[in-house]
Amino acid sequence: MSKWLKSTETLLFSVSDRIARITLNRPEKRNALSDTMLTELEQALLEADDRRDVNVIVVAGAGKDFCSGYDLAGAYAGVSPEAMPYDPELYRSQRRGFDDDCWALERTLEQRMRIFDLHKPVIAKIHGNCLAGGTDIAFLCDMVVAAEDTRIGFPATRANGTPPTQFWLAHVGPQWAKRLMFTGDVLSGLDAARLGLVMEAVPAEQLDAEVDELARRVALTDVDLLSAHKRVINLGMELMHTRTLQRLTAELDARAHLASGPRRTRFKQDMGTVGLKQALKNRDEAYGDGTVRPKARTKKPA
Repeated sequence: MSKWLKSTETLLFSVSDRIARITLNRPEKRNALSDTMLTELEQALLEADDRRDVNVIVVAGAGKDFCSGYDLAGAYAGVSPEAMPYDPELYRSQRRGFDDDCWALERTLEQRMRIFDLHKPVIAKIHGNCLAGGTDIAFLCDMVVAAEDTRIGFPATRANGTPPTQFWLAHVGPQWAKRLMFTGDVLSGLDAARLGLVMEAVPAEQLDAEVDELARRVALTDVDLLSAHKRVINLGMELMHTRTLQRLTAELDARAHLASGPRRTRFKQDMGTVGLKQALKNRDEAYGDGTVRPKARTKKPA
């Protein structure tokens, strides 16, 4: 029996050797984030943070991807009223106006920010696609280790909104954050490590061993010391207004959802007429390959 974790419909949870492992487990949906998954992820994080036999937490994804983003089919196509266990007309989740959208985004932000607020360190192990909402989860973690061929980005900035959790700025600075937001282009895990977007990138076949060894080493340190280290660094980030930015970003994402430009308008129309797969193709095809390849940094000659 778990104190916090009430269900595991969309994730796996285990504890061994003072390491809690949380695995997003919708591989058939490329681990797209649903309301259920976000709720279960928050519960699993609280479970691990509360347990005395856990010093460190690893978040990973089952199957070919870490996380492909938010479940757009659910977000845009909606759920029929008959499928809901309550009367949707009584609740703001219908998002009929700007403030309703802000309210809903702020509630989801609270769930995601659990990662940042936990006392215990969290390591993200990312592979395959880590896109859109997947980056919202990964970049809130204390350390991110990626497979070199991981695809990391937020293509939804091309038509759908701005990231509702903005840690890109904290990791890569204003110019690269803008470069990636303005185009929705993606980076490989290797190039993300070069820019500081992730801590380390390793060949895909070495990813499990790399994260296992990192988690093992972190778990050797007493849990109260780990908490002190994490919280003082996070407080420093708060003094740099990183947390305040998250509150503002949720509101600005709601503002972006009101945009009526041709790309957003077409995307919404396509979702209703040709479905998600074709809507994504129509949104992204003008950007071509969509991969940004930073030039390798070299030292200047003496």
